[in-house]
Amino acid sequence: MSADLRTSIPSIPGRTTEDSTHGTRPPLLRVLRLRIGPIRLRVERRILVVLVVLVTSTLLLSALSIASGSVPLGIREVIDAVLAGPGTGRTARIVWEIRLPRAVTAVAVGMALGAAGCTFQSVSRNALGSPDIIGFTTGAATGAVIQIVVIGAGSGATSLAAVVSGLATAIVVYVLSRHDGVSGGYRLVLIGIGVSAFLSALNTLVLARGDLDLATRARIWLSGSLNARTWDDAGPVILAVLVAVPVLAGAARRLDVLEMGDDQAEQLGIDPERTRIIVMMASVVLTAAAVAAAGPIAFIALAAPQLARRLTRVPRVQVFTSAMMGAALLCTADLVSVHLPVDVAMPVGLTTGALGGMYLLWVLTRTRAL
Repeated sequence: MSADLRTSIPSIPGRTTEDSTHGTRPPLLRVLRLRIGPIRLRVERRILVVLVVLVTSTLLLSALSIASGSVPLGIREVIDAVLAGPGTGRTARIVWEIRLPRAVTAVAVGMALGAAGCTFQSVSRNALGSPDIIGFTTGAATGAVIQIVVIGAGSGATSLAAVVSGLATAIVVYVLSRHDGVSGGYRLVLIGIGVSAFLSALNTLVLARGDLDLATRARIWLSGSLNARTWDDAGPVILAVLVAVPVLAGAARRLDVLEMGDDQAEQLGIDPERTRIIVMMASVVLTAAAVAAAGPIAFIALAAPQLARRLTRVPRVQVFTSAMMGAALLCTADLVSVHLPVDVAMPVGLTTGALGGMYLLWVLTRTRAL
């Protein structure tokens, strides 16, 4: 069992033998040095190119999503309405009150899941170490389900319950995964899978014993949807992204060192366990905020960091690139959901689940024998 879950992230051809021997880099991997006032940045050219492409793609996909719907709009109308700000006209109301909050929520949720997945995969040193696999997403969903079915409070209380439950689940998984004062690694994945299975059973029990109408509402929420999202839904996850993603980006170099082992990190003056606690808490906040805003959306956190590494070919922890990849993936899935030839509004969580399942099978067939 442990051998199955120790499968590493598929190797990325980012360096050649000549690169490692003579210190030369391919043109797209050369480092660019940027200076903005007192801030100095060093970034590989390929990473910068990928980031620009992802940001541009996300903006385009968001514009297409806003233009789509029962009342079709032109891209020019969408841009004019966004630049003009809220208004009383029909187009302004459609854009600012209905479609723009949905698009912004999709971008923020995708960024949160992508950044969280990048961190958890680094901490666990495992390609399966994403929050939806190791139980944090399920834990956040448990709090929301209990809030909806048992207590029956509004959307604000449901979001708060998801955040609190997600944090509580993370604490339980962290405590159970500690061994000799050290957490992380494949134990984190194993413990997380076990906790996730228990919480999934608990969710099913609560739904089966609850009121039919409330249970139906909870099941719809559990499918993961961006339908009918408002600025109240988008606000908390935007705040979480603005606060937690820079924290994770600042810890990226320490995570790179931790992937080489705790002994190496301690020799370089890094406290391994303290770093893990900080990045895991920040990632759990992102995951819980994303679940609170849109429900549990599968596979974005799993796929985004791996796709980011494949595109950049840089074997390092890439928080910003993974976040933007998550945003682009979720916006794509949302656009696909809107244009599916069905008579009902397809929840985006079902689309990501179907596409993500195929991606997971592809990843597993490309790794070493299980």
